[in-house]
Amino acid sequence: MEAKTQAQGGDSKKVHPLAIRITHWINVFAMLIMVTSGWRIYNASPIFDFKFPRDLTLGGWLGGALQWHFAAMWILVINGLIYVAYGVISRHFKANFLPLTLRSVWLEFSNALRGKIKHELGVYNAVQRAAYLGVLGVLIVLVLSGVAIWKPVQFHWLAALMGDFEGARVVHFVAMALVVLFVIVHVVMVALVPRTLLPMFTGRASTTGHGG
Repeated sequence: MEAKTQAQGGDSKKVHPLAIRITHWINVFAMLIMVTSGWRIYNASPIFDFKFPRDLTLGGWLGGALQWHFAAMWILVINGLIYVAYGVISRHFKANFLPLTLRSVWLEFSNALRGKIKHELGVYNAVQRAAYLGVLGVLIVLVLSGVAIWKPVQFHWLAALMGDFEGARVVHFVAMALVVLFVIVHVVMVALVPRTLLPMFTGRASTTGHGG
């Protein structure tokens, strides 16, 4: 029986643990709600001289958008804490994102510009490591700036670090824009390397027929 199992599973390997897959898709759900409801909130009092198309927003009206936004915020925060805890305890962060140096990021980025993109399922190159660690930091800033906007009196010290209430709104908007940019790049990369999508559901990837 053991030999049969090994033969059946010999052409695939585990690349994404269950905890990573679950938290990943919960994050996708939460961020989709947060961004679209956030755009509706933004439209009620724009920072810049433009508004987002109403069809791309969620909530229908300001009160509804705020309810969706806060509900998604708690999902994102709780899920994020679980993800970070798992990443530290299981050493997922250390194994997948470290070590990381500016030189390695630059070399990998230079290779990408020349069309020499190496991708092995389950293995993050230096640029990917930097992007994932960077977006984690941006998400933290996104939540903190959101708290400063939500409770500017109770968290006045936090708002002051960002230039008071209006400054916190700008920080929140920029953080949101960076997250959306990350998502767009992420989706484009999945489209270019479609075999990376299925393992985010199954956790396993085929070891046959893959180039460097």
